[in-house]
Amino acid sequence: MSARKIETGGGMGQDITVESRQTRLNLSTESVVIHRNGIEFRSPAAFNPWTEMTVALQSPRDNSPLQCAGVVVACSGNKHTGYHVSMVFTSLTKQGEARLQAMAGSELGL
Repeated sequence: MSARKIETGGGMGQDITVESRQTRLNLSTESVVIHRNGIEFRSPAAFNPWTEMTVALQSPRDNSPLQCAGVVVACSGNKHTGYHVSMVFTSLTKQGEARLQAMAGSELGL
């Protein structure tokens, strides 16, 4: 299993870090969209579909962390224009769903 970590800071303009054993990406908050059941982001590196990921998000409202597990369901693009990565979260608790819904309603949501 591959683990990646995304941390979002309290305001716009802060970086988001995506990590794996082979890759570390620093992404702007403008390249991330949080949905109620997943996340989409632009990446200079490709991710294989069905890759299991662990994501740590930090709420821009109260800086509280949220740990989510999920899988990459789509990755399209190329090395010249970048990749659009879609990930669906699995096994969210009711509390996690509520916090993710609040993040989706913030400036990071669509």
